[in-house]
Amino acid sequence: MRKVVSSGQPTIKEIAKRLNISVSTVSRALHDHHSIGLRTKTRVKELAAELNYERNQTAIYFQQGKTFTIGILLPELSEAFFASAISGIEDTAYSNNYTVLLGQSHDDEAREKQIIQSMKQHRVDGCIVSIGKNTSNYEHFEMLQQARIPVVFFDRIPDLPNMHSVSCNLESGTVQAVDFLLKQGHRVIGMINGPETMVASKERAAGYSRALHKHRLKYDPKLIVNADLTAAGTEDAMKYLLSLKRKVTAIVTFNDYVAMDAVQYALKQKLEINKDITFVSYANTPVSGYTAFPPAASVEQFPYEQGQAATNMLLAILNGEHALNDYQRTIMESQLVIHHR
Repeated sequence: MRKVVSSGQPTIKEIAKRLNISVSTVSRALHDHHSIGLRTKTRVKELAAELNYERNQTAIYFQQGKTFTIGILLPELSEAFFASAISGIEDTAYSNNYTVLLGQSHDDEAREKQIIQSMKQHRVDGCIVSIGKNTSNYEHFEMLQQARIPVVFFDRIPDLPNMHSVSCNLESGTVQAVDFLLKQGHRVIGMINGPETMVASKERAAGYSRALHKHRLKYDPKLIVNADLTAAGTEDAMKYLLSLKRKVTAIVTFNDYVAMDAVQYALKQKLEINKDITFVSYANTPVSGYTAFPPAASVEQFPYEQGQAATNMLLAILNGEHALNDYQRTIMESQLVIHHR
């Protein structure tokens, strides 16, 4: 069939004129409307293909009141945990005909605000957010809510009473981790926690305390160190814990990356891993399996499933199944995965 050459960007009106049918018929045919016969649909679609017709997406967005775009904001794309979460988000979004707009804050609150503002300007329908470790002001998220752009937080969630969120039960996960160490015979257990302002840090500390009380052991707050999660911060935390009069034989670290930094410091001090000092961690990231000394156990937080759940929650809000202010909260159970006894 001879290729039809059109001047400029072809329109629905041009297709209608060439086929001698109405514009509304062309529109319904392109959308596979049941009221249009197969022969007409075929003629319309064939001519649209010959003209290289592309639907005016802006007009469609205006008509439907949606851009079918979801904004995703994460602290670090390079971390295996968040990479897995992105897969869960994207797989769910794409299966529901949504695309994603991705940004990373690098744990910088100012950058986080800038990205959120940009997503608002790009008219995303909603956002899925894991906040930075240093974020303490949530006005930029409140701005989205005021613009009727729903936000679902996951994993690293803010300390807010009214929010949609998906997270993992880190308190119960910490109880499992400390129970594991106690069964291994450890009695002086340290913890390298995250910044005190993080909800995740508070949950870890609560689980640590609860586990000790459950076993009728004395809780010593000096054994918990709040660090900034950098390699230097982890080294300072290790120096402190190993300097205590009570000899620390096991340490619960904030995540697998902190565990790896802690192991490196311990090795420099000529300590034998899993003999002189034992580590348990969180996230259960695959990268741990490629290290010489992975944590003895790690709390699985199911990032892919968290991403799926957060996306499904956001889509339910966008589809009107939940009101914007009908705040939903999902807490998934964690699971301790043992690597070394």
